Amino acid sequence: MEASPPATPNGKQQHLLEQLRRAAHELSGQDLHAQLRNTPQAMGLATVYRHLRQLQQRGLVRCRHLPSGEALFAPTERDEHHLTCVDCGRTVPLPACPMHGDDLSPQQLDGFQLLFHTLEFFGLCPLCQQRQQG
Repeated sequence: MEASPPATPNGKQQHLLEQLRRAAHELSGQDLHAQLRNTPQAMGLATVYRHLRQLQQRGLVRCRHLPSGEALFAPTERDEHHLTCVDCGRTVPLPACPMHGDDLSPQQLDGFQLLFHTLEFFGLCPLCQQRQQG
């Protein structure tokens, strides 16, 4: 479903991508900015977000938004999808991507070049269901 490899990122972008690849979980732009703050690769918060956006446009980084509005970033090779509670914001990773093997037809793509995909399900977690019923 994904396209051919994009162009090589520049030095700052490559460093951000390496930070995301080393992380055990998704990171926010603020998380990345804080990790770089006291290193030779330090960069401003606006620069971090600009490079994350460029990496996303190249298909190297994906972004998902929590109900709080916070954006979390991860490398696209980490194919993770989530269940997210719209009440408390709790997020649970799905064990597998339900989209694997479901290729889109050229008519469905309407000329788009696919870079990556995200899949997010929203609902109420068991604790929030209990709280709302009680």
